[in-house]
Amino acid sequence: MSILVWIEQIQGNAVSSCWEVLGKAQSLAAELGTTAVAVVAGDSVDELAQQALRYGAATVYTASSPVLARFRLQPYTAVMEAAIDAVGATVVLTSATNQGRILAATVACKRNAGLAPNAGDLRIDDGALVVERTVYSGNIIADIHFESELRVATVRPRSFPMPQPAAADGDVHALPISLNEDDVRVKITDFRAANTAEVNLNDARIIVSGGRGVAADPDKGFQLVAELADVLDAAVGASRAAVDAGYIPYKHQVGQTGKSVKPDLYIAAGISGAIQHLAGMGDSKIVVVINKDPDAPIFERARYAIVDDLFTTLPALTEEFKKRLG
Repeated sequence: MSILVWIEQIQGNAVSSCWEVLGKAQSLAAELGTTAVAVVAGDSVDELAQQALRYGAATVYTASSPVLARFRLQPYTAVMEAAIDAVGATVVLTSATNQGRILAATVACKRNAGLAPNAGDLRIDDGALVVERTVYSGNIIADIHFESELRVATVRPRSFPMPQPAAADGDVHALPISLNEDDVRVKITDFRAANTAEVNLNDARIIVSGGRGVAADPDKGFQLVAELADVLDAAVGASRAAVDAGYIPYKHQVGQTGKSVKPDLYIAAGISGAIQHLAGMGDSKIVVVINKDPDAPIFERARYAIVDDLFTTLPALTEEFKKRLG
């Protein structure tokens, strides 16, 4: 019996939210009297395995093959199933990234296991895992209990603090699995990275979002949003209204039909606060709202409210932060 955590990697670099999940798995394992085990898959994973040990895994299972160089569901599912069998896992955790969600759902389906997606918290009650997640646009917190022997959950990024790495103290084992490219149905013929300089919304500590309020000059409006985000080392977000209007690509959308985020600071410029948007950013620790309409619903979620035109306020904030942050 153990807790198995998938350490997602992209081009050999671990997705940081996986370390948050591994840190939480350690505390859960201590309550259950078991261990937190990591599984790492890729083309060359020796360094990632050592990182997993430093971030608290008692044991790391690896699968190294050119077949695993980039994520494909079929071979990665085979790796996860081999790891579950190797450690006798009763709990499987992944970060709720796009790949983590699809991998967890597939493993749960193949293993006839219970699946709790997008968890905001995990705890142990009476020796069993209980998952907390928000429902109905964040208005209700639901406790998810499992009836299956194997329990699978995906965890929202930034739900738990990042653990501090320490000296690697554990074992690394290669999984007894053979992978053949000819057996994989999906082929990757080309790979083109998006703008890698952008801060990922899921991992962002600070997000600056724009909404319909940029309509007077959308290009300039989102340029001002991006300039403030750049000064703060923040991610750029947007409301669905701004995305639907074609002001900014969908990958920036925050909300029920976009990304659910949990930053330390969320700056909303020109966003009225539709319930779908509030559901996606409602767990932000500090919310700053900039809007000309003093009756905009989003002001109800604001720690700090600025009733003014974003075209005036954003440049002023950018200049002031430049002075203070150097």
